[in-house]
Amino acid sequence: MALEATPVLLVDRDVLDRNIARMAASARNRGLALRPHAKTHKCPEIARLQVEAGATGLTVATVTEAEVFAAAGFDDLFVAYPLWVDAARGARLRALAERMRLTVGIDSAAGARALAEHAGTGIGVLVEIDSGHHRTGVAPERAGAVAAAAREAGLEVVGVFTFPGHSYAPDAPSSAAREEADALAAAAESLRAAGAEPAIVSGGSSPTALIDVPTPATELRPGVYVFGDAQQLELGAVAEEDVALTALATVVSVRDGIVVLDAGSKILGADRAAWATGHGRILGEPDARITALSEHHATVQWPGSSPRPAPGDRVRVIPNHACNAVNLVDELVVVSGDAPVDVWRVAARGCNV
Repeated sequence: MALEATPVLLVDRDVLDRNIARMAASARNRGLALRPHAKTHKCPEIARLQVEAGATGLTVATVTEAEVFAAAGFDDLFVAYPLWVDAARGARLRALAERMRLTVGIDSAAGARALAEHAGTGIGVLVEIDSGHHRTGVAPERAGAVAAAAREAGLEVVGVFTFPGHSYAPDAPSSAAREEADALAAAAESLRAAGAEPAIVSGGSSPTALIDVPTPATELRPGVYVFGDAQQLELGAVAEEDVALTALATVVSVRDGIVVLDAGSKILGADRAAWATGHGRILGEPDARITALSEHHATVQWPGSSPRPAPGDRVRVIPNHACNAVNLVDELVVVSGDAPVDVWRVAARGCNV
């Protein structure tokens, strides 16, 4: 197997295995279940490695992702999203629930009633709370009211969940982990006051998942940890040797201190947080910065202290956001060192509904 054309996404199998084992051991040592988010890799081969390492099931973002992983043989899935369910989506959820253990998210009484009406009452639900990210989810003290409405609609409320997305900022992971723990504790108590004992108290993000703070959580749902990316690198959540996903790119133009690669936004994704110092990183060149990104070009400011690559040379680019990059390709080329050893299909690519 030869790497003939670029750009292409590579997965370093040795680093991947190490990342999976480290997170599994950390969760196990703290008595937490691990339910990794499969929207990062969208790949059954990687999901199987996670389950073999001890994951209790998978998290997905959409019903279509759930269908893909169910078809691949996974039988315990949580759709971590406050679904709005109509008749068509309800029929799909019922079909999934008949063949596996399926849990979904809700964050309103109206959402609970729509779920019960169109999907039936054989699906467990977790109430989503806002632990500081201010996206979806109710205030922790309102979790009990949503749970009561869900139970009135005939649904089984099995717990609460949150996503501490505000951990994705410099110096934020530790405080976000503490705020998440406090919010989950308040939400669990709110459920108990409403007569619903939370069997599952679910949280976690890749920047916070390895931070050991006192928490009422029973499970973690990190996703990006399997690969790492430039955001995680810049946040200090991973080191460069923990990055398993890179885009192999070819230098197509060089002038002055500028190097242009053939890996643009159509392979790397266009995500760039306001605090990020570039559109990605160059593996092995920590001072290089991708200063501009277009569809098929990455413009790199190359440090004067390092030998500059020549046209035709190849470099590995660390995408800012691994989830977006993976969703742009059909296949991941698995390597050990520099040698290709396998190709894994991104089975859930484009499964956004």
